Amino acid sequence: MAEIIALSIIQGITEFLPVSSSAHLIIVGKYFNSSNQNLTLDISLHLGSLLAIIFYFKKDLSDFINNKILFLKIIISSIPVIIFGVFLIQFDLINLLRSYKIIGWSTVIFGVLLYFSDLVKVKKKFNKDFKYNSAIYVGFFQVLSLIPGVSRSGITITAARFLNFGRTDAAKISFLISIPTLAVISLYNLQNLLINKNVEISMFNFLGIFLSFVFSYITIKYFLKFLKKFSLLSFVIYRIILGSFILIYAY
Repeated sequence: MAEIIALSIIQGITEFLPVSSSAHLIIVGKYFNSSNQNLTLDISLHLGSLLAIIFYFKKDLSDFINNKILFLKIIISSIPVIIFGVFLIQFDLINLLRSYKIIGWSTVIFGVLLYFSDLVKVKKKFNKDFKYNSAIYVGFFQVLSLIPGVSRSGITITAARFLNFGRTDAAKISFLISIPTLAVISLYNLQNLLINKNVEISMFNFLGIFLSFVFSYITIKYFLKFLKKFSLLSFVIYRIILGSFILIYAY
């Protein structure tokens, strides 16, 4: 029970902050010996985050006719990470990236990269400047998020900031392009459950969905408010401290 609550809260908070949800989930999962971190719980956690992002941006997503170009850009930006993700899974390379050393170094290095991106001057707005080339550019950066510790949110915000988007707009881009990725992760894990005939739905899974949804929604809402007043420096400092502790432990 304690593990499910901890993993749900961590997924909800860290999925959309530039601190790497996978790194935190791997570390906490190993601490709990991964007794409950099975596929059904993994689906629950990502489904909760997916529902939160859809619910929060329901106005942006509801008018499909006017936003069909935005939908296309979101899909295009997600294609690279899906292709590379399938490649890593098919050749069983994904687990090679889950070492503490890789997590530690990627947490620090991409935290520093986030810092430099946040120094870029704001020249673009999401509504008028998020073109197809911007979607492709951010999409290829998102491939790096397959490395635990990089942070999908962190690397996409970094890419958008390097393109001169403001912090809030960069976060919005990051949130919206997470929708296809979270959906694919959930569908992939669900497929594995069906193939293995290991579908078990319990109250713990519903609790995971609920908690992940609640904390994801709260995180999205207040992170966007935070970015209107503050820089990303606090997240950079957190990443450097966290990464340093992980590296000390790893070495």
